[in-house]
Amino acid sequence: MSGGVQPASASRSTVDAVPGPEDVHVAPAAVSGVPAVSDDCEACRRFFAGLAEFAHLRAVKLYRLRVELPTPVPSLPCLDHEAMLHEGIAPHAAVYVEDRETHELHEIVLIPSRQRVEIDIASTLHEHTDRGQQRLLERLRERFPDFTYAVNRVSWLRGDRRVARACRAQVTLRDVLLSDDVDRIARALDRLRIIGALMEKQSRVASWTVRTVTGPFLAVVGFLVYQGLGGLAPEIGGRIVSVLQALVVGTAGALFLYVGLKAVHLTEMANRVWKRASEYGLIVAERRRLTADGRDAESGQQAPQA
Repeated sequence: MSGGVQPASASRSTVDAVPGPEDVHVAPAAVSGVPAVSDDCEACRRFFAGLAEFAHLRAVKLYRLRVELPTPVPSLPCLDHEAMLHEGIAPHAAVYVEDRETHELHEIVLIPSRQRVEIDIASTLHEHTDRGQQRLLERLRERFPDFTYAVNRVSWLRGDRRVARACRAQVTLRDVLLSDDVDRIARALDRLRIIGALMEKQSRVASWTVRTVTGPFLAVVGFLVYQGLGGLAPEIGGRIVSVLQALVVGTAGALFLYVGLKAVHLTEMANRVWKRASEYGLIVAERRRLTADGRDAESGQQAPQA
């Protein structure tokens, strides 16, 4: 079950203006040689317009699509899928939203070509409740009944909770999206990047240790097992000795396989911590840019009056 929800901050920065349903427009774009499909853009337009009726759009992540919002909202690439370096993933858009009433945060992913909507829980752990998530699903189904819906649960195998705890120990998603103290958030993100880099180096040490030790160790164990247990064949029987030899060597191999997979798992989690820090950094940079643009526009409007 998700943790408690922090109360909404009373203050909001200038980039927190909320786009209305009539303000959302989507323009097709050719990104990395893959042109956006007009049907996808129209689906995105309707979807974001529907979201704006009951939620604040706080940040948008895009994969092979371009979403244009007249009201400033941080926009960044979808790092998880851009890093995969293959073209088998359908264009999609993900958005962090804040419920207007409860101020809970959710991440919603739209895959327009498949008419599919996914709610990613791992990225917003402790920022919403189960009841709020169910309420969000009901609202989406009511407004978009033709879409299929899925909830991406927290994965123990992928270490979603461990990644979330490592990130939240330095900075929370709510602060990244809503806090006015951008400099403090930037310093926290620097610390998180350093931690992610150290995690990756630690996992690399474990991985190289397994690679270095596994071969010689299994060779020695195999030699001793087959020589030692082989001498017992006349007493306990050749079939029993063969079973014991296979069991000992297999157990040693399984142990090293486990240690190797654990090292790979640690590397995966370290990469996800790094990507999360990079994503947060892009959001903060976009907020800074949008704030500066808003101030420039405001000063430009005041100058003729002077």
